[in-house]
Amino acid sequence: MLFKKANNNRLRKRRHLRVRKKIFGTPGRPRLNVYRSLKHIYAQVIDDTKGVTLASASSLSLELKAGSQKKNNKETAVLVGRLIAQKAREKGLKKVVFD
Repeated sequence: MLFKKANNNRLRKRRHLRVRKKIFGTPGRPRLNVYRSLKHIYAQVIDDTKGVTLASASSLSLELKAGSQKKNNKETAVLVGRLIAQKAREKGLKKVVFD
């Protein structure tokens, strides 16, 4: 069981590196990275030329936890998507490259 979990993680990292070779975020069109763990979802808008995260949101964000009851996975993912879009718009970003 442990070997299978380690193998899945290794394969996930290989897929991510393969995609990262092809996709590169610029200041005009940064990269949107979405990571889904077993319990939470995370999103970041990244400028690869400077190596800086421009905006981030997750299901652990205080903005989502403050005024909400327990949500299911889909509703939480939609809220995280809206939150990352709002934060990106505040920074003046209109287009991103999906990673």
